[in-house]
Amino acid sequence: MTVGIRDVARAAGVSTATVSRALGRGPVSDALREQVEAAVRATGYRPNLSARRLRSQAAQTIGLIVADIRNPFFTAVSRAVEDAAFAKGMRVILCNTDEDPAREAMYLRLMEEERVTGVIFAPTGAAADSLRAEPPAFPVVLIDRAGPPGAHDSVVLDNPAAGAGLVDHLVGQGFSRIGGLFGSTSSTARERRAGYEAAMARHGLEPSSRTVAPNAATAEAAAARWLAESDRPEALVLSNGLILMGALRAARTLGLRVPGDVALAGFDNEPWTDLVEPGLTVVEQPVDEIGAQAMRLLFERIAQPDQPVRKVVLSGRTVLRGSTRRG
Repeated sequence: MTVGIRDVARAAGVSTATVSRALGRGPVSDALREQVEAAVRATGYRPNLSARRLRSQAAQTIGLIVADIRNPFFTAVSRAVEDAAFAKGMRVILCNTDEDPAREAMYLRLMEEERVTGVIFAPTGAAADSLRAEPPAFPVVLIDRAGPPGAHDSVVLDNPAAGAGLVDHLVGQGFSRIGGLFGSTSSTARERRAGYEAAMARHGLEPSSRTVAPNAATAEAAAARWLAESDRPEALVLSNGLILMGALRAARTLGLRVPGDVALAGFDNEPWTDLVEPGLTVVEQPVDEIGAQAMRLLFERIAQPDQPVRKVVLSGRTVLRGSTRRG
C-alpha cells in the first residue's frame, strides 16, 4: 500500500500542511520537525518523483482552483491568470471544483503534494472557513469570493454596488415588480442579493428573490416556474451569466417577450449576451484586472509573507442593452 503525506500527518498527530512545512524546511520548531521525521521513518513514507522534482521548480508553479470552468466568468479569469503567469515564467495547475467542498479539499491537498508556490482560489464558504482555521503551507489569494475578513488576500467585484445598480436602472425604466434569482453557494451571490434588496428598499419596493444552484439548467427550471405564475415579476435580476442564460431560455420556452413581458438583467458581458435579440443588459466584470491583481498579490505575499492582508475591490461596468429598455 502506498504511504502518502496524510498517513505521515496522522502518525505524527499534525496537519498535512505542517508535514509539508517540516519536510520542506519551512517555519516549524525543531521539536515538531523531529516529530514529523520520526513519523516518516515509522510509516516508510517516500516523496513521489513529481514532488521531488518540483522541489527545485516550486517557484515556477502556481495552482488555480475555480468553482466552475463552464461559467464564462471563470473561463475568462483563468485565461487572465495564465497570461499573467506566463509573463512571469510560471506554470499553472488548473482545477475545477463544481462548488463541491470535498473536491476543494482534495485539490488543496494536491497543491501541497505538488509543492506549488501559491494558489489562486475561488472557494465556497465552507472552504474559505477551513482555510482560515488551518492555513496551508503556501500563500493563497482568493478571487470572486473574499472569505472571512482579514484571513487571506483577495480580489473581488463590488458586488453589492453592482446588484443595486441593476435595480436602479430597472426602476429608472419604470419597472417596479422586480424579482431576483441568485446562486446558492457563494458569498458573491449573497452580496449581489444584498445589494438588490437594499436598492429595492431604498426605492420603497418589496424585494422578491429566490435561490438556485448556480447553473443554467436549474436556473431555467426555476425561472420557468416563476414566470408561469400569474403574478410573475416584470423584471428579473440574475446573479451570474449561467443563471441569466437559463432565465432567457425559460422566457423563450414560455413564449414571453423580452422586455415586453419580462425584462432581464444580469452579470458577465460574454459575447453571446450581445448576439441574442434583444441584447442583454449586464454588469461587465474586469476579468483581466482580476487575474492580474490576483497574481500581483500572490507574488507580493510570497516576497513578504508577514505583510497585512489586503482586499482589492474592483468596480463593474453596466452595459445597457435592449433586454431592459422600455418604450
